[in-house]
Amino acid sequence: MKIAFVGKGGSGKTTLSSLFVRHLAARRLPVIAVDADINQHLGAALGLDEEEAAALPAMGAHLPLVKEYLRGTNPRVTDVATMIKTTPPGAGSRLLGVAEDNPVYDACARDVALDGGAGGAVRLLVTGPFTEADLGVACYHSKVGAVELCLNHLVDGRDEFVVVDMTAGSDSFASGMFTRFDTTFLVAEPTRKGVAVYRQYREYARDFGVELKVVGNKVQGPDDLAFLRDAVGEDLLVTVGHSEWVRAMEKGRPLPLSALEDVNREALDTLYETADAAYERRDWERYTRQMVHFHLKNAESWGNARTGADLAAQVDPDFVLRESLRAGAAEAAAQPV
Repeated sequence: MKIAFVGKGGSGKTTLSSLFVRHLAARRLPVIAVDADINQHLGAALGLDEEEAAALPAMGAHLPLVKEYLRGTNPRVTDVATMIKTTPPGAGSRLLGVAEDNPVYDACARDVALDGGAGGAVRLLVTGPFTEADLGVACYHSKVGAVELCLNHLVDGRDEFVVVDMTAGSDSFASGMFTRFDTTFLVAEPTRKGVAVYRQYREYARDFGVELKVVGNKVQGPDDLAFLRDAVGEDLLVTVGHSEWVRAMEKGRPLPLSALEDVNREALDTLYETADAAYERRDWERYTRQMVHFHLKNAESWGNARTGADLAAQVDPDFVLRESLRAGAAEAAAQPV
């Protein structure tokens, strides 16, 4: 299952996404956590110190390897120079699984033991921060190209999770990545600014079948709850209030997940149950169709001119990404690049 956490900067989406990752890992479920925010804090929220977090490999730095691996023997993708962030898989492409080992994860991921191993483990991927060479010349969305490619080539099952901490605000709509998820949790504070991002997201996502649920954060009492209910209606899934556990984590003194307040643990249970229920509504044909839609838009807008190729020819009209391809993904992962 692919889950996104979005929201206004400072809303607490990184904290909540890290809590959800911990909740899944404690259930001993395979989980990949992806920090796709411009401000890279997910590693620290999962317990890494500053030095460890800074040493995480950036996915963007390994983009040629990612492309070469995913291209596989797909005859429609003639070489990696013509692969862009939206290039869809087709016959011959290598696909990714959540729990497998493959060259992409070897280069880009790090396994993080939670609570000294007692809380399970998570495979962590990060897009990487801006570098000095990027300043003034690069758009941040170029950094998440590797993430989008990997999501496009991922086949995942019901009890496997990819949790992505997305960039803040409505910037997520600068690519088609916002359609890559089974469930999107929008973290909103009980403020006008907090719900403004929700209204933007709901409006932009309306025509794409995005499952959007609001998680109210920093809710202090009945007035805050009433404000959110008036603002977001039935999209309000659950609320989270003050947490001494979170305060300790933010001070660099993390406690075991078992010490999390009961009411907040129940909120995480609700997130899990909501994500799990989305499995029954999975539509792989629509998922593939949307993938192709955004690829063709990017090809026409800039991709063809950038690569000097007709990128529409990369679309395999007979290919549909689906869970039944998981066995093939595992076999491909075992083959040398």
